[in-house]
Amino acid sequence: MMTDPIADMLTRIRNANSNRAAQTKMPASRMKVGIAEALKAEGFIDGYEVQPATPSSTLVINLKYGPDGERVIRAIDRVSKPGCRKYRGARDIPRVVRGLGIYVLSTPKGIVSDRTARRENVGGEVLCKVY
Repeated sequence: MMTDPIADMLTRIRNANSNRAAQTKMPASRMKVGIAEALKAEGFIDGYEVQPATPSSTLVINLKYGPDGERVIRAIDRVSKPGCRKYRGARDIPRVVRGLGIYVLSTPKGIVSDRTARRENVGGEVLCKVY
């Protein structure tokens, strides 16, 4: 039984990225699709696709690399954990690597990056940090 599916998703992305794999697959959920959408919107991944299947759908994430094969995602870490949730207000969200990275937040307006949360003046649970 998996106790933290978000951490599993981030670990699969981290492992595929370190192996320079073109894509990675995992069980899909609305939260995972939201995180993938935020990563795509900020340019950290090429795209994602949800493949319907029985009994559960599969999320396929296409990773992105630079022209010389350098990794776009240098690190991806879980911030808020099941045992210790981390919440931030819109004005309290720090910058990651002077704006080169992002925090992904779960807000009342959906799962968004820290830039979108600041623009829409909404806070929430800090899910992960990507740079």
